[in-house]
Amino acid sequence: MNPADMSLPPLAAAFVFGLLGGAHCIGMCGGIMSALTFAVPPSMRQPRRLAGLLLGYNLGRISSYMIAGALVALLGSVLNHALDSFALVLRILAAVMLILMALYIANWWKGLLRIEALGRVLWRRIEPIGRRLMPVVKVPQAFALGSLWGWMPCGLIYSMLAWSLAVAEPLRAAAMMGAFGLGTLPAVLATGVAARRVSIWIRSPATRTLAALLIITFAVWQLWHLQSMIGMVDTHSAMTSPHH
Repeated sequence: MNPADMSLPPLAAAFVFGLLGGAHCIGMCGGIMSALTFAVPPSMRQPRRLAGLLLGYNLGRISSYMIAGALVALLGSVLNHALDSFALVLRILAAVMLILMALYIANWWKGLLRIEALGRVLWRRIEPIGRRLMPVVKVPQAFALGSLWGWMPCGLIYSMLAWSLAVAEPLRAAAMMGAFGLGTLPAVLATGVAARRVSIWIRSPATRTLAALLIITFAVWQLWHLQSMIGMVDTHSAMTSPHH
């Protein structure tokens, strides 16, 4: 099994990263969800209608994550076929990204958030389109706005996309991004007392440390497993090199 494999551990790691990254989501996306809700005319704020709109927002958002993951993985696949031994580089990248994500989860290193600046240029072009969809009163509008919202600059998403590049298989990367998106739902949907409780659980040092250690263990195991692949590459290079 390799880091690009879509068996339970990688999907679980993606879900946990989304779930425990929820503290960042509450700060960034929670306010957006509240603003979108209050933008709905008071006469149309029936619970059923609001639930449909919230579902539409988040289906659109998670769909955009999955599409972005598939596109980035397609690029990884092209590079993998174009360059010798690039598959090994991608797998090492996948394991390293897992470790960096675990460090973020445990609050040991926040460097991943610094890459949010990379998407600000694109977001400046997308944001005006989203404004034209407001106020949102229908589910298709909510889905469309959520699809745009998914491209907002976010270090967590960009970290997952770097992992998608390493996966280099569009369908598997889409599944991984979908798992990440599902993990963000509790924090994004929670409001009021529920939001405070979710935030307390997400911020719990014990919860975050345990999750981080499990992910790091999995990543280290993957790196150890890759040693055999490196040995095979070295052996193949030695056999194919010209003899004097």
